[in-house]
Amino acid sequence: MAKYPQHTFRKKWGQNFLTDTNLLLKIIRTVDPKSEDSFLEVGPGEGALTEKILPLVKHLAAIEIDPKLIEFLNGRDDLQNCHFIHGDVLKQKLDELPIPTPLKILGNIPYNITSPILFWLIEQRSCWDEAYFMVQKEMADRLTGKLGTKAYGRLTVMIGAFLKVETCFTIPPDVFIPKPKIKSAIIKLVKHNEPIVSNETFSRFEKIVAAAFSQRRKMIRNTLTGFGISEEVKEKIDFTRRPETLTIEEFSDLSK
Repeated sequence: MAKYPQHTFRKKWGQNFLTDTNLLLKIIRTVDPKSEDSFLEVGPGEGALTEKILPLVKHLAAIEIDPKLIEFLNGRDDLQNCHFIHGDVLKQKLDELPIPTPLKILGNIPYNITSPILFWLIEQRSCWDEAYFMVQKEMADRLTGKLGTKAYGRLTVMIGAFLKVETCFTIPPDVFIPKPKIKSAIIKLVKHNEPIVSNETFSRFEKIVAAAFSQRRKMIRNTLTGFGISEEVKEKIDFTRRPETLTIEEFSDLSK
């Protein structure tokens, strides 16, 4: 079987495969796999990254939604030590993988499911240590948005309550097949030692953040009416401020 066949790209799964060897090696250097690591790759495609990670780690599993790619990957003699799983990553429980946890996770993920995958990671954060994802650069900018800027918004706050996000480097469109219309970026995700928001207050936190940023030019005294925020919190936080000026910790205080 040819190592890389002519694949019919599936638009419904947002398939864009990396083809640049130098970039693949740069990703490997950034992720820095260790011989004792358990790795999960999300969306291995035809195995361009998989073949480079496999010799460097103790355990490797890869989850792929496209049955034709699973058939191809399972047929590659050089990837027989990788556990390929056919399925939807959003339905995958990390503690049910055929490799031990905690994991490191790497993924070239469809851009249209980036947010759901991030929340999937948060829900299963006890099972992994680090994650590296290729995302749309605009998404990377939002996730790493600085307080008081246009990029700082609902997603910055929601994800930042649980994870530290940094942009490792950006990627031009011409290293992919098919070529997307936008720039991409590799981001690194690491868990906070302790989440800024507790499980008990998360639902209220989510609603308050959504309400505040639904009209981000308005003062929070106008957008957060009806939430019954305590007088103690109102003494700490100036309600004439706009949501992009509030830290994640202050949004957490509002949800208590």
